[in-house]
Amino acid sequence: MTISKNDLGRLTRVELRDIWISESSDFTPWLAREENLVVLGEALGIDLELEAQEKAVGPFRADILCKDIGTGEWVLVENQLERTDHGHLGQLLTYASGLEAVTIVWVAARFTEEHRSTLDWLNKITDETFRFFGLEVELWRIGDSPAAPKFNIVSKPNDWSRSVAQAARAIDESELSDTRVKQRAYWTAFHQALDQAAGPVSGGRKPQPQSWMGYSIGRTGFNIGAVMIRPKRQIRAELYIAGDQAKAFFHLLREQQQAIEQELNYPLEWEELPTRRDSRISIYLTDVDPDDESDWPRQHEWLAAKVNDFHRVFLARLRDLDAEDWQQDREVGASTGASQIPE
Repeated sequence: MTISKNDLGRLTRVELRDIWISESSDFTPWLAREENLVVLGEALGIDLELEAQEKAVGPFRADILCKDIGTGEWVLVENQLERTDHGHLGQLLTYASGLEAVTIVWVAARFTEEHRSTLDWLNKITDETFRFFGLEVELWRIGDSPAAPKFNIVSKPNDWSRSVAQAARAIDESELSDTRVKQRAYWTAFHQALDQAAGPVSGGRKPQPQSWMGYSIGRTGFNIGAVMIRPKRQIRAELYIAGDQAKAFFHLLREQQQAIEQELNYPLEWEELPTRRDSRISIYLTDVDPDDESDWPRQHEWLAAKVNDFHRVFLARLRDLDAEDWQQDREVGASTGASQIPE
């Protein structure tokens, strides 16, 4: 049906209190939901993962505590359904003083000029390990449609937009070797195969001139990877586990090996990587040449199937992992003389 200009709707502002009566029982739980953190993250240019609500940080309780999936650093979100006040500003400064690296996001219905200026000043005098954002939240609807949120940035770190753009252009503007040009072409073609597969792993990421690509699986420290190993004539799909708790998470997943491999219907390589902090769970396709473009469709079909399989099988399992469970198992095993490392 063709819509004429006379059929266009009209945006109507909605009062925040008409939708969220209480900050703590209405607005904070709404904002902490995954789909709404995505909207907030898009406004900030950060991929956010929820860690906790009403989390104690020093003498105060942060409304929402998140991790920046890209860096693993803390992101604290304080919100108000009214205009900004000195009390919340004091809490934000206390959080910053107690954490080594943090992004602090202050969401409010309206920012006073003095509080906006204070955030601008803090971004000016602090280094890149501390970032302060101020956002005003609005609600709008068209006709009888549900109200939709809109976040407007009123204060952000110095040169934030410029630094993000520069980082995105850095590789494009550098001189690439023939090998790196071929790597970028390989991943460009692979992302087309991912889109054709229409699975949970999207091909929307920008292809990079490197030997691997990583894809989010929704929890900090875990990535699904697609890797080319040219010297060994291999390609690999993997769940890569990074961070100080990687070994604990690896062994907790290893306890589920039989169920995981039955669900996948093929065996995996369980690579603890004992000399390194990280670990991985993987599958290889051998005797392939990543430089042979005529064979790329076969390689990419295999990789797309495997990374989507990994996302499907590991997603829920990763959400339930608690590193402390493995520590408790080790202590029980030590006291009974049993093996401390699950087989």
